[in-house]
Amino acid sequence: MKKLFACVICALLLLTGCSNSNTKQKIDGVKINLSDKKITIDGSKISNDKTASVYSANDIVFYLEGKDFTYGEGTKDDEHSQNEADAHTVVHITKPGTYVLSGKLSSGQIAVDLGDDAKSDPEAVVTLVLNNADITCTVAPAIIFYNVYECGDKSEENATKDVDTSKAGANVIIADGTVNTVNGSYVARIYDPDTVQLNDDKTEVEDADKLHKYDAAFYSKRTMNVSGGEKGDGILNINAENEGLDSELHLTINGGVINITSGNDGINTNEDNVSVTTVNGGTLNILCDGKTGEGDGIDSNGWLVINGGTVTAQACATSGDAGIDSDKGIYINGGKVVASGNMLDKIAGTEQTYAVFNFATRQVGDSTYTLKAEDGNVVGKYAPTNDFTYLLISDDKLKEGDYTFWQGDTQLAAMSGDMGGRPQMPTDETQPPQMPDGESFDPNQSPDGQWPQMPQGERPELPNGEMPQGERPDFHGGMGNNGIANGEVSTTFTMVKGENQFASVGPAPTIQVEE
Repeated sequence: MKKLFACVICALLLLTGCSNSNTKQKIDGVKINLSDKKITIDGSKISNDKTASVYSANDIVFYLEGKDFTYGEGTKDDEHSQNEADAHTVVHITKPGTYVLSGKLSSGQIAVDLGDDAKSDPEAVVTLVLNNADITCTVAPAIIFYNVYECGDKSEENATKDVDTSKAGANVIIADGTVNTVNGSYVARIYDPDTVQLNDDKTEVEDADKLHKYDAAFYSKRTMNVSGGEKGDGILNINAENEGLDSELHLTINGGVINITSGNDGINTNEDNVSVTTVNGGTLNILCDGKTGEGDGIDSNGWLVINGGTVTAQACATSGDAGIDSDKGIYINGGKVVASGNMLDKIAGTEQTYAVFNFATRQVGDSTYTLKAEDGNVVGKYAPTNDFTYLLISDDKLKEGDYTFWQGDTQLAAMSGDMGGRPQMPTDETQPPQMPDGESFDPNQSPDGQWPQMPQGERPELPNGEMPQGERPDFHGGMGNNGIANGEVSTTFTMVKGENQFASVGPAPTIQVEE
């Protein structure tokens, strides 16, 4: 799989080329040194001339407080004062090229905008090299790509899970041996004032185009690539009030170490039925801390394709969300994946064996789960910090055979019966019907025995958005327990190549021996 993506990685490592040599990485490009006192560009003080390739201004886009309902869809929690916004310095990048970011900006934003025509210009390409950069923004994304070349196609008729993003206009490289931090907010939906249409009573907005809406701390309106350097040991920490790392079309991650703590989705690509999130390499550690009350680890409104790297993704502990989620399908072709949450999105395709453990009760975070081969050797240890019900594991070390599963020193068992996952076709019309991939039903509603269908990509909501201790979403049927007969409890977890599902997982029962 590494060979398949070598060309993509080479195209993105613009600073060093694609070389097997051990020579020291050379970082070329316009050097932007960030500081609260003095920002410099290649050693000279930054300009405020808007015709410059890099300039500064206090003109950040944010959701202003005190506006009426015709302004946008934000609530009180989304609003900010003009004084708070004015305290932010925006470093504008207006020309194609490579820009190396270093230093600290405690109230500011990096904004890339090459103009309205950039979307269709293959030369409108910007690469940001993160070289020990620390950027904090409390009113909007800390880094945002507005206008650069869009290499992707938004049409649903041409949509596919296999996309080539090597020519994307938005590129990020995490320089080797560096630690970079992005602390960011978001911008709630703001209407284009020229398109606002009110209802007959003039009391609410009936229709309006979007002028601004940027959900993540690190955001791109265009397809974006994120890569590491030659060694791939550079670190990017993203701390987000709302979502973490977003692209409006496609997002490809090729390398680097990316740690995301987010109030909502850790990663989101949001063009319905079109977007593709692709992971080819690197290390992803994602934790949705639940500050917004919901959130997946990774959420693609199209496809999620994992070809390599290490992915650890934790959903919100109190909502019906998944560690990895996709509307069109999840494909695991390689790498190591550990995903925990209270919902499972079925894997649509895989070239690598995976196991799903559906626990009988909600698991409290910070426990260690150990999977052991038949000979007692440890295959893997997993320690989600969030509470969860479903744990998905995929690894090239996961082979056919018998395993045992442990929580700390407690051996776990699985039992057939309540199988979790997607509903199967019922024999009784009063039972919920089988739904196509990507659809689901609400387990809390059954009016007159008629189970409503939910739109594609939606999921059952938990009561009041929370999950009481010891409870979980109630799914029945659709997933088998490998090697476990109906009604049987077994401490042996038999894996076959490809898909493995284990339900009602819990502590192994104690056997009483009569004297």
